Amino acid sequence: MHQLILWLYSLAVWLATPLLLRKLRRRALTEPGYAVAVPERFGHYPPPMDSLSPSSETEADEQFIWIHAVSLGETRAAAILLKELRPLLPGMRLLLTHGTATGRAEGEKLLLPGDVQVWQPWDTPGAVRRFLRQFRPSIGILMETEIWPNLVAACRRRRIPLVLANARLNEKSRSGARRLGWLSRPAYAGLSAVWAQTEDDAARLRDVGAHVAGVFGNLKFDVVPSPALQAQGRAWRAASARPVVLLASSREGEEAMWLEVLKQKTPLAPASQAPAAIDSGVNQSVQWLVVPRHPQRFDEVQRLCEAAGLRVSRRSQWTAQPDSADVWLGDSLGEMALYYGLAHVALLGGSFAPLGGQNLIEAAAGGCPVVMGPHTFNFAEAARLAIDAGAALRVADMAEGVAAAAALAQDPQRRRALSERCVAFTEEHRGAALDTALAVLQRLREAVDDRPD
Repeated sequence: MHQLILWLYSLAVWLATPLLLRKLRRRALTEPGYAVAVPERFGHYPPPMDSLSPSSETEADEQFIWIHAVSLGETRAAAILLKELRPLLPGMRLLLTHGTATGRAEGEKLLLPGDVQVWQPWDTPGAVRRFLRQFRPSIGILMETEIWPNLVAACRRRRIPLVLANARLNEKSRSGARRLGWLSRPAYAGLSAVWAQTEDDAARLRDVGAHVAGVFGNLKFDVVPSPALQAQGRAWRAASARPVVLLASSREGEEAMWLEVLKQKTPLAPASQAPAAIDSGVNQSVQWLVVPRHPQRFDEVQRLCEAAGLRVSRRSQWTAQPDSADVWLGDSLGEMALYYGLAHVALLGGSFAPLGGQNLIEAAAGGCPVVMGPHTFNFAEAARLAIDAGAALRVADMAEGVAAAAALAQDPQRRRALSERCVAFTEEHRGAALDTALAVLQRLREAVDDRPD
């Protein structure tokens, strides 16, 4: 029965291929990275790639350790794991796959000589077969949430251990997996091991069929913010005439909520009038910094702000220091440590619209207190722990968030106390990266022992 279900699923994925290609073409209009190496998504690689792939005679410690990090957040988690994994496997070669252009761009920073970066194969039997035949990974490490039925089944047939690291599963995703249990349960059960972030994640993962081999915590607690970026951000913060409040990793619709709150604080003048139309109350008392989650929205967010009569200065245009403006727009990638260093307080993107919230750990590691909205189901445990530790505040909506962040930004004593709690909070929960790396090493040893002579 399972083989029939997998065949029907494979047919559906194959029939959806034209939709994938159309989606890639559309995304490439705003993010050119989606037009790069499209044949890789279907398991077709240029001839020079052959010289980079291991042969069947390659020594085990020179074979690929495959990490799949679908997008930006997973790639940053993979970077944390790699810092612990490479010293344990000094001869390892990294095979790094992604699904998004931002993930691939970030992943380029992790590559060393001999490493390879390609797109995740589209989950058809042919594309997966060509991918595994090309690279012959010793182990596959899926980061956080990515489960693909054909990929799991093919790895089992080839006796490639496939694990899910830093694993999380929220209640909504569990419900979806249970509805599609005829397809998802064999996929979860087919993983060699699952290492969950929290006990609640572990319980949900077991419920959908996964073998949970450990609960290690969240890899992102082991992040070490770039000292250079932090120092630059703090230097600019010290030079700011007003305390800086950051709307961090904002998602579609949240900037409009934020602007609506500002409009309620003071009537907006037409954009053709004074350059700073919003110029009183909370808006005069703080310097706003907005960093959208997705780079294709940088221009859109600038237009929204300017339509509200606000002057905008973009990070990409700064030289010695930020230009004077009502709103600073963070339009760069890989600089969140700078933005958290620049900010006195951060509003957590993704938590004011029902999107599950973004990662708050990076802010806490940088000593930046967080004000979060009601929607943090993607990081429920981290959010709860941060609140319990006094490193974050919870509010009901964007209006309360703006007021709470502005009040905290203008209260140096309370702000410093929360900043200290942020750092202590992250220090307390470190260690998942080493535990995960050691578990990977153990799975590799077990895989070697299990191979037929």
